[in-house]
Amino acid sequence: MHDYSWFERGHVAIVTGASKGFGRAVVGELARAGISLVIDARGEHALAQAERELSALVPVVAVAGDVADSAHVHKLVEAAERRFGRIDLIVNNASTIGRSPLPALEQLSPQTFDRIYTTNVYAPLHLIQHALPVMRRNGGTIVNVSSDAAVEAYEGWGGYGAAKAALEHLSRVLAVELHGSGVSVIVADPGDMDTELHRLAVPDADPAALADPRDVAPALLRAIASPREQFTRVALQAEVAVGA
Repeated sequence: MHDYSWFERGHVAIVTGASKGFGRAVVGELARAGISLVIDARGEHALAQAERELSALVPVVAVAGDVADSAHVHKLVEAAERRFGRIDLIVNNASTIGRSPLPALEQLSPQTFDRIYTTNVYAPLHLIQHALPVMRRNGGTIVNVSSDAAVEAYEGWGGYGAAKAALEHLSRVLAVELHGSGVSVIVADPGDMDTELHRLAVPDADPAALADPRDVAPALLRAIASPREQFTRVALQAEVAVGA
């Protein structure tokens, strides 16, 4: 077990894409730290299962839907404010690669490109915009989950990588604009993990060579809890719990 005594129990987090993969691992760690949760995912069944498991540890509100849907984003913030009256943390984890197998840039359609950008760039911003009035009351942290594809040129990853690069620059500007507000910004790069998204992007990847999201999630919580600048970009490293 990891020691999360440095988290303030009763704080509230909104985490998107929380039913599986890295998002599910993150909300599991947050629950063990005593953080109340508002979670979402597109798949209702997997989200309901996550809600049942997490509710054994902390209060949880699950709202099924797509972050690309503006009305759904509003519901997430409304749920947090109505149930808990505060938002201390946002983890923008929901993501999409757009199409599998990954197309070369010369084959990237406007429809796929629009979907990638809406989900990976505008949806996180939209959630931030609606949550900030609540977050400013007590301060907090915004985490935007990125990728090494934002800074490296990988064949086939042009659309996704460009979107994550845009998310990273948006995050830097946001941090400047939020200076003095008590709200800071983290860009988190979790690296290559054994997730559904990675399997869709690289079907022939060896799972044994990929990190388990459950080993990476604790590093994000440590980054959130650590003293830092207004903006921080962190490359997360897998951790193994003592006694595990």
